[in-house]
Amino acid sequence: MSNTENFRNACEEAVQLFDKLKTEEHTEIKSKLKYCIGSFDYDKNPDGLYEFGEIALKELKSFKDKNPRKVNKKIIENLEKNLKN
Repeated sequence: MSNTENFRNACEEAVQLFDKLKTEEHTEIKSKLKYCIGSFDYDKNPDGLYEFGEIALKELKSFKDKNPRKVNKKIIENLEKNLKN
């Protein structure tokens, strides 16, 4: 599996987490990330995926700072690891 595929899967985990959190503030990033995942699945162009994956990572880190028990650090670590590659 390529690094981009791994990052796509990490973004999918982030979307699932945003769904669980049910926060109004994350609705926009969640929908944009879902769109980028679908777009990547269709055309394999990862530009949007990386752009919004990075934004999602920042949002999750910020949310985790305020609510440490609601965000699994493994999701953040997966995004970080695959973003670097």
